[in-house]
Amino acid sequence: MEDAEEDGMIAVGGDISPERMLVAYSEGIFPWYDPSDIPVWYCPDPRFVLYPSDLKISKSMRQLLRAKKYKVTFDTSFEQVVRGCGETARSGQDDPYNTWISEEMIATCVELHEIGFMHSVEVWDAENNLVGGLYGGCLGKCFFGESMFAKASNASKYGFIMLGKNLQEQNFAMIDCQIYSDHLLSLGAQEIPRIEFLSQLKSNIGPAKKEPWTDKFRTDFDF
Repeated sequence: MEDAEEDGMIAVGGDISPERMLVAYSEGIFPWYDPSDIPVWYCPDPRFVLYPSDLKISKSMRQLLRAKKYKVTFDTSFEQVVRGCGETARSGQDDPYNTWISEEMIATCVELHEIGFMHSVEVWDAENNLVGGLYGGCLGKCFFGESMFAKASNASKYGFIMLGKNLQEQNFAMIDCQIYSDHLLSLGAQEIPRIEFLSQLKSNIGPAKKEPWTDKFRTDFDF
């Protein structure tokens, strides 16, 4: 990683096949690029991570969770969540859409979901509409957050908190948030040196397991 650029870029080229993606994530590397161009691979320094035990839940979010504002499920609508992340506009960005979530990337993510690496969190409203969610990968005790979206107020935070509580209960070591965001900072994420991130990753990595989170994770936490 000593040869990484200042922005964390370490390589250009290759493909985004499931096999290459698994190798990359196991080394703390992820792709982030315009799909009209060739893949670009990153390992930022510092790295933005959230330790499940450090999850912060604001008073207003606790009120929503206690009121059961939304319903949360896991691994029930994976592709729908990925597409939601790619299609939902985000304010305050030069490019308001996650255009890196191309059809090719969606196909790769679906394959990675089928072999047990990628998982999704779905957030539903009272009319059973998908109003938010997030997805990412899992190796050992590490969760690699990829993207999240919300079509209703606080929906993505609601889903993330449910995920964080489950990962805390399952003794996960960390959630890789990749790069800084105010949204995740408010939930307890922090920046750590890349060398520290890679050391923690090496200590907690493991194989992908074909183990759906549908029944493994719960939502009946006492908030």
